[in-house]
Order: sequence, then structure tokens, then C-alpha cells
Amino acid sequence: MALDEALLNWHSEGAIPPVIRFYRWEPAALSIGYFQKVEKEIDMEQVERLGLGFVRRPTGGRGVLHEHELTYSIIVSEDYPDMPETVTEAYRVLSGGLLEGFRNLGLDASFSVPLTDSQKADLKKPKSAVCFDAPSWYEMVVEGRKIAGSAQTRQKGVILQHGAILLDLDAEKLLSVFKFPDEEAKERMRRKIPQKAAAINELRQENATHEECASAFKAGFEAALGIRLKPFSLSAEQRLEVQKIEEMRYANPAWNLRV
Repeated sequence: MALDEALLNWHSEGAIPPVIRFYRWEPAALSIGYFQKVEKEIDMEQVERLGLGFVRRPTGGRGVLHEHELTYSIIVSEDYPDMPETVTEAYRVLSGGLLEGFRNLGLDASFSVPLTDSQKADLKKPKSAVCFDAPSWYEMVVEGRKIAGSAQTRQKGVILQHGAILLDLDAEKLLSVFKFPDEEAKERMRRKIPQKAAAINELRQENATHEECASAFKAGFEAALGIRLKPFSLSAEQRLEVQKIEEMRYANPAWNLRV
């Protein structure tokens, strides 16, 4: 998360071009949205029992268990050519790379477009703290089920969009780190998750590796956005800057656990 923030800062200063990166989490971690309330929604004792990392994202959205997945992030200025002004339309443009990436993996993915009043109301006031219980505008669905969850923030004239692409889904482990009003509510969510969320390896005959997925989505973003990606490495000075942001925010309980 510190690196995503640092990339946003550097891009806003004109020090680096737009960036797309893919990464994994070690150890596996629970990330929560910027506005989520830990005490109300997260079972921190269970997070610790499972040995999970824990971090509050700079973006909105709901809780994501980063384990059997590939995370992507995009950092690009708001005035990038043909970039829509609205958040939902920017999602559509930037997530075009995800759409092509899933198709490169042989999956018939499409954009989610909530149509009913009930679906739109759920987006404004989610019924749970779990990210993958329902798709939002222009998120990825396969066979009607959400397969990637994304969140976005805009700061200093720059868009940061990042999200989780599911390779596998351990629904029971996911549910165990969230608080529910009662066991009945938890059981409803337990039944709902397999109907609402899907993972790449559930939908393919042959399991995909992280490397295969990163290659597929790299090609997907290049095709969808009409770009050519080049490798980028951090300097020693940049790494120190990332470390400072981490210490100030993302490794700081005052940030992660704030009310």
C-alpha cells in the first residue's frame, strides 16, 4: 500500500510515467477500505490467529482477503488522454485491461452493470463488509459471479485504482475474519458467497499460475489501453521513501485501527 501511494505521489510530480503493476501478499493479508470500521466489522483476534497481515487501504471499498489471488494497481493522471471524469466511467476504461486479461485466460468475462433499484441501493449502502458478496459498476463477472474486486481513489490529480483478481477462493476463511450480527446472518453469507463470487481456477479445467495471470493481464492492459508496458525498478532513494510512508501509515496501528 505504501508503494501504491508513493507511485501516486511521484506520478503527480511528473517524476514517473503512468504505472501498472502486479503483486502478491506475503504473508496473506486482510485489507480493508479507507472508511471501514475495524471494531464493528473485523474480528481482529481471528486475523491474528490465522497469522494474517492487516492493513487499511488508501482506497474505499470493503474487506479483501489477499491470499490466493493476484493484485493489480494502476496509477495514471486524471487528464490522461480520453480518461473520463467520472469514477464509474474511469472504472470502465481502466478495467478494460482486466476484461481482456480474463479473455486471454479463456474466460468469458464481462462488465457488471447493476440495473435494478435494489442493486443500486446495495452499492450505496452495502449489506456486508465483505468485498466479494456483490459486484459494483464495471467490475468483472463470469457466469454472473464477481471474479475481481477493485477500488479507486483520486489524489493530487492522479487516479489510483487497484484490486484483487481471484485465483482460488476459501470462503470459510474469508468469512471467519468478519463480524456478523448473529450466526444466522453469517450462514446467509456462507450460502451467498458461492453464488456471488467465482475464482479463475474454479472456472478453468487447468489451474492458472500467478505468472500466467500476470502475463495475461499485462497483455490485456496493453491491448485495451493501446499502450506498451516497460519494466520499472525503484532506486534506493525511492525505496527509502516507500519505507517512510509505510512507517507513517500502513504499518502504523493508528492508521490501520482508527475509528
